[in-house]
Amino acid sequence: MRLTQSMCTIAECAPGGDGPATARPRLVKIAVVGGSGVGKTALVVRFLTRRFIGDYERNAGNLYSRHIQVDGEMLAIQVQDTPGVQIHEHSLDCNEQLKRCIRWADALVIVFSITDYKSFELLSHLYHHVRQLHPGNMVPVVIVANKADLLHIKEVEPQQGLQLANMLGCTFYEVSVSENYNNVFNAFHLLCKEVNKQQITSTPERRRTSLIPRPKSPNMQDLKRRFKQALSAKVRTVTSV
Repeated sequence: MRLTQSMCTIAECAPGGDGPATARPRLVKIAVVGGSGVGKTALVVRFLTRRFIGDYERNAGNLYSRHIQVDGEMLAIQVQDTPGVQIHEHSLDCNEQLKRCIRWADALVIVFSITDYKSFELLSHLYHHVRQLHPGNMVPVVIVANKADLLHIKEVEPQQGLQLANMLGCTFYEVSVSENYNNVFNAFHLLCKEVNKQQITSTPERRRTSLIPRPKSPNMQDLKRRFKQALSAKVRTVTSV
């Protein structure tokens, strides 16, 4: 099934053009990264549509969008799905496209599957790569253990994921994208709240810089000059009469 790159429901979208003008929603950009076959696309689509779809075309790194209300404020969410990564010769095989996605993001979801121990081994590599690309350490990261319903073929214990997340200072969620929506939503919702909080905190600084006077538009100055000239000429004409 092919999915459109902009998905939302009527209840989750900002008001349409018929209503009064509203402020543009604050933008939150989230990248979802992890190994191949861990369920990144299924996770993104589950969050966006509340539906689980089992079969997908090969991940091409699509960008999806949705409006969501967080703490009473409407936010515009962009979620970047990314192709799977691998470890090559004991180092992370991270191409330029993935680096751009990580740099672009305000927050990240790192996904592994409990049925694939190699995807679990990627976690710390991916996390440290994120910190290298965001050296300020301000970008929120959550770790998601997917396929929690497949206990009969698990290779990673939930406690292992939790311990690693605690060591890295990340919030941890164990989810079954196919069976449950709540924790999927909670993971993204937490990131939205964290990013929104950071953006609100940094707003005063942006306001101070925005108070620097900007030069007036030359076109507007020229329009005012011409208007004054025309008005003066009209006054002189009336006086002479």
